[in-house]
Amino acid sequence: MTSGPHDQAAGPEVVVAVDPASMAESAAARTAQELRDVVARHGVAHAMFATGNSQLAFVDALVHATADVPWSDVVVFHMDEYVGAGPHHPAGFQHWIRERIVDQVRPRVGHYIDGLAEPVAECDRYGALLQRHPLDLCCLGIGENGHLAFNDPPVADFDDPLVVKVVELDGACRQQQVNEGHFASLAEVPTKAMTVTIPALLAAAEVLAIVPEARKAHPVLGALTGPLSTTCPASILRTRAHVTMYLDPGSARDLGWG
Repeated sequence: MTSGPHDQAAGPEVVVAVDPASMAESAAARTAQELRDVVARHGVAHAMFATGNSQLAFVDALVHATADVPWSDVVVFHMDEYVGAGPHHPAGFQHWIRERIVDQVRPRVGHYIDGLAEPVAECDRYGALLQRHPLDLCCLGIGENGHLAFNDPPVADFDDPLVVKVVELDGACRQQQVNEGHFASLAEVPTKAMTVTIPALLAAAEVLAIVPEARKAHPVLGALTGPLSTTCPASILRTRAHVTMYLDPGSARDLGWG
């Protein structure tokens, strides 16, 4: 495992693992340590997790192969949901987080975004919940279009005044959902979602960006070396010293750090 040249006080630490399994294990071990430390200090930890295929190995390692995670003292949040997706929708993110984390480890509580609620009111409700329970840890991914949560390039705002908002999903984001097998066609993918905003994600005390797979090489390169711009929303990560980015050889391949 190696650390890249962005290990500096002004920006994130970048950890490149030798293979995807090692990346998942390393990120899971760091997550567990962060949660233990927060629980030791405060008695409870508030953690937000991304969903989707790129997070499967990490979440599996955290839930099934990492010892001494203080789940009974962890409050779990997720970061986005399709408008119109109910709690049992197979492609919904409440379903994903409940099935893979909450039902497996029984944390103190899991807080879900309700995709069937009136969207603006639900954004206000979930945003108020996050303001009452500031995040200690945010484990996020980077989308193929560089998005963080569902902050796609057309709607991303580095100074967003909202905590959670309703967004229109862009074509690249919706196509990714088809490519990952969550929907059979682009026409089936919802066009609107509710998402935690970029400032709210980065308000967490610690942020871990877990970004495996070669299909993420282009947005990783943009995030770390391209313009600081909402054309690649993940570029904001390199301005934050409390971010650690976990990569595997596929996602790091275009960085030229070898």
